[in-house]
Amino acid sequence: MRVPVVLAFLAAVLVTVTSTTVSAQAATESKAPAEFVALHDVAPAILQDIRYSTAHNFVGTPINGYVEPLCIVTAPTAKALAKAESYFLTQGYTLKVYDCYRPQRAVDQFVEWAQDLTDLKMKDEFYPQVDKANLFADGYIAAKSGHSRGSTIDLTLVKLPAHSTPPYVPGEKLEPCYAPAAQRFPDNSIDMGTGYDCFDTLAHTLDPRIVGVQHSNRLLLKNELESLGFVNLAEEWWHFTFAAEPFPSTYFDFPVSRSSLTS
Repeated sequence: MRVPVVLAFLAAVLVTVTSTTVSAQAATESKAPAEFVALHDVAPAILQDIRYSTAHNFVGTPINGYVEPLCIVTAPTAKALAKAESYFLTQGYTLKVYDCYRPQRAVDQFVEWAQDLTDLKMKDEFYPQVDKANLFADGYIAAKSGHSRGSTIDLTLVKLPAHSTPPYVPGEKLEPCYAPAAQRFPDNSIDMGTGYDCFDTLAHTLDPRIVGVQHSNRLLLKNELESLGFVNLAEEWWHFTFAAEPFPSTYFDFPVSRSSLTS
């Protein structure tokens, strides 16, 4: 091979490697579009219990991309949640969010975790009746999540005055997410019949086995949010998407951090 050809080849390789590195860094260090805001700045009374920034989730470790325990959403979503919060405060409740914007790298970690059938450390709480091999087929895990578009939130209601929730201690005994409220992991939310992120059909919003106060509590949350333009995911009582989302087909990967916000 002649020297000029070799140099040209090496230059092409260098450009390729450099471009790949720059692209990877851009994906990792990218900023959120100006349409994204911190929910606390719009609706400071809404409580935040961002589970994926902790080890208390179905994976059992803090999740990739959750640099801070912060709820980030699109501005229209935040404004609609502020309206909902104003209503619930008059009824003696406050909203509490478990998850908001979720970076794609977190979703990728969920997929990787679901493929490791040997990792069952959080099974007793979050999916005691589900074979981990069926998480994809049953729809509990997917390669894309509406959370990554910035207008989907996981949330619940807390009766005022709000009491603190004791922190999860890794390794402590786990109770099924569908156990009676007094037995499952303590949460200051009102009783919705299951805990958050419960991989079980009992978590379906209108499951006929959920009756009485638990059913009424679910409808209290669902009816008010739907009146403000949110759509509930039928399989998860806590999952709502603002229908007029500004990014209906874009999945973002910037970190959950104030430093990601441009506004």
